Amino acid sequence: MSKGLPKRSEDYSLWYNELVKRADLAENSAVRGCMVIKPYGYSIWEKMQQQLDQMFKDTGHSNAYFPLFIPKSYLSKEASHVEGFAKECAVVTHYRLKNSEDNKSVIVDPEAKLEEELIVRPTSETVIWSTYKNWIQSYRDLPLKVNQWANVVRWEMRTRLFLRTAEFLWQEGHTAHATREEAIEETEQMMNVYAQFAEEYMGVPVVKGLKTENERFAGAEETYCIEAMMQDGKALQAGTSHFLGQNFAKAFDVKFATKEGGLEHVWGTSWGVSTRLMGALIMAHSDDKGLVLPPKLAPIQVVIVPIFRSEEELQAIEEKAHEIMDKLKPLGISVKFDHRDTHKPGWKFAEYELKGVPLRIAMGPRDLANNTIEVARRDTLTKEMINLGEVEIEKLLVELLDDIQANIYQKALDFREEKTTKVDTWEEFQAVLEEKGGFISAHWDGSSETEDKIKELTKATIRCIPLDQVEEEGKCVLTGEPSKGRVLFAKAY
Repeated sequence: MSKGLPKRSEDYSLWYNELVKRADLAENSAVRGCMVIKPYGYSIWEKMQQQLDQMFKDTGHSNAYFPLFIPKSYLSKEASHVEGFAKECAVVTHYRLKNSEDNKSVIVDPEAKLEEELIVRPTSETVIWSTYKNWIQSYRDLPLKVNQWANVVRWEMRTRLFLRTAEFLWQEGHTAHATREEAIEETEQMMNVYAQFAEEYMGVPVVKGLKTENERFAGAEETYCIEAMMQDGKALQAGTSHFLGQNFAKAFDVKFATKEGGLEHVWGTSWGVSTRLMGALIMAHSDDKGLVLPPKLAPIQVVIVPIFRSEEELQAIEEKAHEIMDKLKPLGISVKFDHRDTHKPGWKFAEYELKGVPLRIAMGPRDLANNTIEVARRDTLTKEMINLGEVEIEKLLVELLDDIQANIYQKALDFREEKTTKVDTWEEFQAVLEEKGGFISAHWDGSSETEDKIKELTKATIRCIPLDQVEEEGKCVLTGEPSKGRVLFAKAY
């Protein structure tokens, strides 16, 4: 199955693209820049979605759904917002097709031009805030905490499956509050929710921080983010949470009557993660043999592969396998018994290795006679013979899954620590960026001009101003101007 998979060390980009396709996660569609998420890939996204959705509800949010189409005039109401998204928008100009004169094709009916063009949503702030104007009248209507699961469209010139596609799936939360303090608290809370999900479920360590003004979301006063490190030393923005201030409330005239009888604009937030998390999951953990999935997000956590030559042997093994499965399923462990006779055990081993199944159990006639099974771990590629008479198999497998989850996270954390370097000179900065990669912790003078110049010279960007930044006097790595703290630079996806 994984024969011929490119090596990460030789061509990381090719390795990633091939792995996504060969592991049956996704493929390119007939529409340029768009993807088809295949069942196995979608099942991983579903597990992500289900966990995040519960975390949103646990923090007081409710799901709703808003239109795919946005009147063009809406995007003009918040100046920086339209400037930020104008070049990425897909525009609907007509509402009807008709047959061509030779009846061999269909063409756009020139008489069916829309009075106002519609934008296919690149994000939903404008259409949602136009709706909130009708929903919010009084302080009693606040806070309003809504999330939607949806698709969005942003035209992209260079696409890569999951990481950057013209259409992608995501969730977007949009909340309204009575005070600035409440809105900032919400913004920070959702950044923390994303960080908890990334670390506890994806097994991906992240740095929490603030975006610079250059990198801030269009229309936001402040953007919080979580930044992750991939195995090629590049950073990946894994989630963002935006404090919108009163910008959208003022643009759409969303006001509320206060307890004191006044009339004020509400304070807003928005936050989101997308199927880009799938790319992060793949690139943070996988190896040259295929996917390495954290057990908490693996569609199949345990697979049992029978080794048999006859139908009688298969039936005997299946009976024993079902004993194990019956102990695992009540514990919420997803387990599969692969009894296909169309593929040999070795082929199945390679398939499940490629697909990143955390634990694989092999069982043959000799194992039945000895009351043993072979258990293989995907993360370490180690195997162990287990005597079923000496252990509680369900307890052992749960412990192994927990250990795999912890091991995957620790390995990624150790890698990030090794790939994080403090530098104090421009020469060091350039050398580390080219020879080592990863996060570079360096002083910056705080100016957008310096930030742009560093990006122009090196393609590295400021990934974030870490929230745990230590205030220290220093000199900007490029200009030598005074700096009060270090920020994280990296090349990024």
